[in-house]
Amino acid sequence: MEKTKLIFIGTAEFGLPAFEALTKDENFEIVLVITQPDKPVGRKQIVTSSPIKISAEKKNITILQPNHIIDIKEKISLLKPDLIVVAAYAQLIPEEILNLPKYGCLNLHASLLPKYRGSAIIQAAILNGDEQTGLTIIKMDKGLDTGPIVAQTIIKIDDNDTAETLYNKLSAMGADFMVETVKKYIAGKITPKIQDSSQASYVKEITKSDGLIDWKKPAVNLEKFIRAMNSWPMAWTWQDGKQVKIIAVQNQPIEINSYKPGKTFKYNNGLAIQCGRDALIIKTLQLEGKNALESEEFLRGHKDFVGSVLG
Repeated sequence: MEKTKLIFIGTAEFGLPAFEALTKDENFEIVLVITQPDKPVGRKQIVTSSPIKISAEKKNITILQPNHIIDIKEKISLLKPDLIVVAAYAQLIPEEILNLPKYGCLNLHASLLPKYRGSAIIQAAILNGDEQTGLTIIKMDKGLDTGPIVAQTIIKIDDNDTAETLYNKLSAMGADFMVETVKKYIAGKITPKIQDSSQASYVKEITKSDGLIDWKKPAVNLEKFIRAMNSWPMAWTWQDGKQVKIIAVQNQPIEINSYKPGKTFKYNNGLAIQCGRDALIIKTLQLEGKNALESEEFLRGHKDFVGSVLG
């Protein structure tokens, strides 16, 4: 049987399980990987390759890293791909490229479209208190996450899920889901369904400043916020001019409303912080330039922290 010729376009670790599953399946031949250029990462600004590039190099697959994908349109065309698969590429793909493959382009998206088009989609599901989220594979068109739906799969959001744990779960689910969907799609067993645009919502990219905690908000909202900001940019606040990261809190706020929002107080042997309504029990926090600590251990070394007002 002739193999299906694929081009895989992706950058972030999110798409890695799907990419590796496609490379292992004997029905497919990945003839090219397109990923973002290497870039400086971390405090030391070490130039780093994308996770997709590192995996492709080990498999001796040809890699291209254009600043603008339109610049390699002719190279893509010459390969005559049957299908292009896209996952977490971080660049909009122009229509001229979407129209090149025989079966078009499929994109793996980490929400139940049309809900949450755009960037910080995993964080949005936690912030909004959704009970479930999932993966959607769409046939791409020129819009942002607007193409017809090819397949969806659902996952429950647990009470302790952070953006990081949910990212990892959805990423792992992408492997089998992508392989099975591509096979059915190529075989003509799936008819893509137009999205209901009236149900669409868009999510913007999160910046470092978006992690700043507003202690005037209710504790129930801030508990979700802290999980949604973990592991980047992390929820953070100010204490005497120093940044403090609030890494984890207990799920259930406590009904205490005796203090000014942002006021820290001792609760049992640990730390609690007053919010606009109710208070949060802090499990783990990190003072600027220090290691993350459980609240009881943190208070042993920072007794003056209790009674301060954060903000």
